[in-house]
Parts: sequence; C-alpha cells; structure tokens
Amino acid sequence: MTARLVLLATILGSSMAFLDGTVVNLALPALQQTFRTNMSGVQWVVEAYALTLASLLLVGGSMGDRYGRKKIYVYGILLFAISSIACGVAVNIPWLIGARAIQGIGAALLVPGSLALITATFPESERGRAIGTWSGFSAVTAALGPVAGGWLIQHFSWRWVFFLNIPFALAVLALCVKIPEARNEDATGSLDWLGALLTTVGLGSITYALIEWPSGASHLLLGAIAVLGAIALASLGYLEEHTPAPMLPFALFQSRNFTGANLLTFFVYAPLGALLFFTPLDLIQIQHYSTTQAGAAFSPFIVTMLLLSRWAGRLVERFGSRLPLTVGPLLTSVGFAMFALAPQEGHYWRSFLPAVLVMSLGMTVTVAPLTTTVMNAVPKSNAGVASGINNAVSRLASLLAVAAFGALLVTVFVHALHDRLASLSLPPEMLAEIQANHLQLAAMKVPDDRAMHAITQSFVHAYRTVLWVASGSLLLASCFGWLVVTPGKSKARPGE
Repeated sequence: MTARLVLLATILGSSMAFLDGTVVNLALPALQQTFRTNMSGVQWVVEAYALTLASLLLVGGSMGDRYGRKKIYVYGILLFAISSIACGVAVNIPWLIGARAIQGIGAALLVPGSLALITATFPESERGRAIGTWSGFSAVTAALGPVAGGWLIQHFSWRWVFFLNIPFALAVLALCVKIPEARNEDATGSLDWLGALLTTVGLGSITYALIEWPSGASHLLLGAIAVLGAIALASLGYLEEHTPAPMLPFALFQSRNFTGANLLTFFVYAPLGALLFFTPLDLIQIQHYSTTQAGAAFSPFIVTMLLLSRWAGRLVERFGSRLPLTVGPLLTSVGFAMFALAPQEGHYWRSFLPAVLVMSLGMTVTVAPLTTTVMNAVPKSNAGVASGINNAVSRLASLLAVAAFGALLVTVFVHALHDRLASLSLPPEMLAEIQANHLQLAAMKVPDDRAMHAITQSFVHAYRTVLWVASGSLLLASCFGWLVVTPGKSKARPGE
C-alpha cells in the first residue's frame, strides 16, 4: 500500500514540473503578444525557471537525504504552488521572470525527491519497473496537460497554464500525509550553499551571455560575463574537491556507468529542450496551429512513452545498459532529422506525425533505461544526490540548449532575413521598422506580403538549422552509449 502511495504522489508531483517544461512553451507566442517582448524576453521566462532548478537540484537532493525526503518534497510542492499563483497574476515580464525563478527553487526540492522516494521504497529488483511506471503515468498528465493548457490559452488566457498546477499540488499534499519519512541516517555536515551560489553565478552568467549575444549588446562585455561564469564553474570544481560535505561528490563519477549515463543525459536532453521550446513557435506563428492543436501535436510522443515505458524499464534487466542507450539516441536522431525535412505546409498526419513517432520510440527506449542505469550505479544511501545530479544534468542541458540554440536561431534568422530583404524593393521606413523589431522573429507583423514571406522563410530556415544541429547532438549521445556505458547489467556500487 505504501509503495502505491509513493508512486502516485511522485507521479503527480513530478507531473507539475513536467507540465511546466511543455505547457509554458505553448504560452510563449501569447506572452510575446501580451507584453510585446522580443525573443530574449520569452527565453528568460523559460530560462529563469531552468536556471534556479539546475543550480539548486543538487542541494535539493542533499536536503532530502539529510532532513527527510518526504519533508523536502512537501516543501517543494508548497513553494511550487505558491509561485505558480504568482506567475498567473504577473502584470509584466520582469514580474513573471522573477516568479518563474522562485518556481524553479520549488522544483529543485520536489524533482529529486520523486526518484529518491521511489529508490528508497523499492528494492533494486523492482526498481526498474517502478521507475518505468513512474515515467509512464507521469506521461499521462504530460499528455493531457499540453492539450488542456493549449485549450485554456486559446479560449481564456495564458495565466491558466500556471493555475493548472494547483489541483496537482493539493492532491500530492493529501497523499503525503500517509507516506512514511525516508532519509539517509549517515548524512552529516552542512549543506554546500557556496557551491550552489557558484553554480548559479556560473550558469547564469553563461546563459545571459548566450541569450543577449544576438541583441547587439557589447560582445566584449558579454564575453567578460561568460568568462566570469567559467571562472565560477572552475571554482566550483575546486571547492567540491576540498569541501567536507560537497553537493557534487566526485567519488560517484568513479562509476563508469554513472559518468557515461550523465554524459549521455546531457546530449539527449539538450536537443529535446530545444525542440520543445522552438517547435510551438513554429507551429503557432508559422503554420498557424491553434494553441490547442499545438498542444496536441506532441500527444503521440507522450502516448508512446505511456504504452511502452514499463517495457523500456525492463530493457536494462534483459539486455544491460549499452544496447538501449545506443539504439535509443540513434532512433531519436533520425526523428529529429525527419522534423528538419518535414514540409511546413503539409498535413499533420503526413508531415509532423512520422517525425514525432520515430522520435518518441527513440526517447522511450532511452529514458527509463537511462534513469535506471544512473540509480543502480550508486548505493541507496546516495540516492538523493545521484538523482539530483542526473536531474541537474538534464535541466542544465535544457538551460544551455535554449540559450545556445536560441543564439544560433536568431543569428541564422537575421542573416537569412537580410539576404531575402536585399532582393526586395521595400520602402526605407519599412526596412527600418523590420530592423528595429527583428528580434521578435516570426512574431513581427508588417503590412507587405513579400516582407512577411521573407520573415516566415527566414524563421523556417533558422528553425531547421537548429534541428539539424540537435540531430547531430543525438548521434554523439548514441556514441557515448556504445563507448562509455558498460555492456553488462548495471550494478549498484558497494554500500547498497
């Protein structure tokens, strides 16, 4: 009975964080229109959440190990719910960005707690199936969420995307009352807050430099900010090797499977983060999908994960880690290439759906075995830290992907638009207007049909460039799966 309650509570809680990774992206075109902001503004709506989440996940995992995984999980749920309300009532972009940053702190407490509670509750022999069930049923809410969220945006307001979290939070809090506490009794020492600060400064500086690079700001200043970020991250590495209670214990990386699986996580989740961020912009602003249709466009992805996750969770038990972690990213890479080749004006069932199905199968083969490999590579006493590291890597991948791929997309868009406009005889005042608003990308509106066509085609070219680079990242992940992960069944490190 306790095991079922843990599964249900972690599924619902994780679903809130998953929904924020998909539903909020559907709201980006509406946010651009409401607040008249450019690409960097909507990037920060996503990145503020991702930055605090990625920076504090390791501290969140350590807090669960020390003070109780259920307790910290509940605190995360509460903070996430309160900040969701703050997001929903935001009156400007700075307010929304600030509330999203607080929401990321709440997620940093609840996300690692999900897998840590599962790992503490289920023995290793059942853990793969439990994680597969968690992945699959979390996918149910992730499937319904974008459709419901898109419908709410279309018929009411983008604000309801954030209010959608509140029923989930109330249900989780009710379930957690009956769940026993679980903690690492051997955890001692203080939390590594300096490490968390260096992580935030390092990642925040690099992210800021990448997002603002195409804006025309001083490249010398942005370069200096990026160097500051690199110095902060280098200092973090030194600190973690010499502090008595590191949030990033390097001893865990002595496990080849743990190191390989985390490298693979980065190169899988970076493309996924870019796809989920930029595709709604393409579907809504270029192909003129409604937000409801755009929300439903990825439903086959979630349904595939739901139907096949329990099967995927057993792949490690049957074949070991190497095979699924090689084949899965390879299939996903093919899916991304199909996205890049898909016609922009084709029917959904002929253009978009085949790419979604191939990508979905690849991600299904990858995700549950990847998570199981990470958790089985460390002793149970380090479950919270290991979960935090792996989640931090996936969130870090999405954080840097939106910033770096965003810089790539804007740069390619600007150059392509310049070349296309050069062949048109547009009035100087219209050219000046386009130049002043070019960072709005496909959200720009001008009265000339030729100029609008140039804007649309430039965005499509830039979007496809991002997809091809993302496909290459997944090919690299497939190589990591074959070359780094050990071929046998994943075993926990001594100390289980």
